[in-house]
Amino acid sequence: MKIRKGNIPIYIIIVIIPVIILSLSSFFKILHDNQVNRKNDALWIASVYQKNWDQFISETTTSLKILSLSAKENLDSPQKMQPLLIKVYQDDLRYGGLFLLDPNGNLMTGTAPLRGERNFTDLKFIQEVIQTKDTVISNQVEILQNNQRIIGLATPVLDENHQLQAIIVADLRMDYMKNLMRVLTPDTKLMVINDESTPIIQLNTNNIETNQTENWVTQPMDHLPWCIKVKIADISPRKVSAKFLQLFIMIFIVAHLLYLCIQYILLKIQTLKERKQNELQKLELVGTLAASTAHEIRNPLTGVKGLIQLLSEKYTDKQDSYYFEVINSELNRINEIVSEFLILGKPTAQLREDVNITATLNELKPIIISEANSRNIECVWTISQNSIMVECIKDQLKQVILNLTKNAIESIEETGMLQINLESKGKCCILEITDNGKGISKENLDKIFQPFFTLKETGTGLGLVICKRIVDSFGGTIEVKSTEFVGTTVTIILPLKLNH
Repeated sequence: MKIRKGNIPIYIIIVIIPVIILSLSSFFKILHDNQVNRKNDALWIASVYQKNWDQFISETTTSLKILSLSAKENLDSPQKMQPLLIKVYQDDLRYGGLFLLDPNGNLMTGTAPLRGERNFTDLKFIQEVIQTKDTVISNQVEILQNNQRIIGLATPVLDENHQLQAIIVADLRMDYMKNLMRVLTPDTKLMVINDESTPIIQLNTNNIETNQTENWVTQPMDHLPWCIKVKIADISPRKVSAKFLQLFIMIFIVAHLLYLCIQYILLKIQTLKERKQNELQKLELVGTLAASTAHEIRNPLTGVKGLIQLLSEKYTDKQDSYYFEVINSELNRINEIVSEFLILGKPTAQLREDVNITATLNELKPIIISEANSRNIECVWTISQNSIMVECIKDQLKQVILNLTKNAIESIEETGMLQINLESKGKCCILEITDNGKGISKENLDKIFQPFFTLKETGTGLGLVICKRIVDSFGGTIEVKSTEFVGTTVTIILPLKLNH
């Protein structure tokens, strides 16, 4: 799109500045939304793992309680429990070992002794089970002889009096849960931390990231005093760039569409301005022509009219008199046209006076009625009885009224009606001249105030131009509304002389 030099400031204001501001605003909005989305994704992942861990612990606790019921029946011969413990251990990969302890925490039976010769009573979570008689999970990760990382989970075997009879201990394999987590979200960085903020499980993280507190979300577990921590994913420049580019293109297109609309409006305004200037230049040209020729035409016209007057006195024959009347009529018509040129070119330098429009209309009333009656046209007058004073030139005001009423009468081809209304409203007086003649088409209505435009066969096209020129000089306005085959209304609005 080519931009003209004069339109550069508009282009900068309409396109460049808004595009820059909206682009920056959109960019920061995209970053914020991206951060919110990444945080919500991390929270969703944390909630999924929290549910999985709670389900995992709940299932394990239920399994140990079932084993505790079997142990309760075999406390006199604990070796009978060993096959059951081994079978459960072999069938469920979550277990790194299953053991049956006496009320003091001593080993009674179990699976392969991967813990070595170490006494279970040394373990803190075993002591908690003995004291609380409730299911307890270890708060620390232990490493077995085969380098397997486990977390201990112990549940008590109680009698009818709620007395501790034995303890079922399960070593839960951390690698089992870690593998499950890796399957769900292989690239997510997350940790399972205990109530001392010590990592139990780490996935895709290192020690440096473990100590960081920013860009992590935390989800507490329901059945454990532990938390799931998930690292908010790093920002994706590719996604952000793609989203920003998409919005930028939209902003760029909308800004240019707005620019084109404004350019169109400005061009239309410029066209109307140039058209008005052309009309003013045309009027100025007509005025210049009128000013330079009107007097030159009127001087010989006066001489010719005088000679015709002398000849009419000399030749008094009826036929000659008829010819002289026709000549005088045409000379008068020429004189009227010259007068119109004088008004159009350079209005007569006359002093304005306070004129009573009501009285002026009453003076013109017989002339207008006579002209209307000759064409079988009814005149309807609605004139205020009060004096309505305006500051103007009386003769020119009469010329405007007669010109407009004459146009109205001539527009009625057969019988019709002419309405003349005068009223004062606020600080203005309103004069309306309405006819039910043939009207003016919408296309021609836009041209009626152009010089030399006429719909009459013998018209000069200067009558309405002169009327507008006179009304404008009085500080008023003239408006024409017309519907073809319905009629025309001409409205003149003049400021009142309030301090008369």
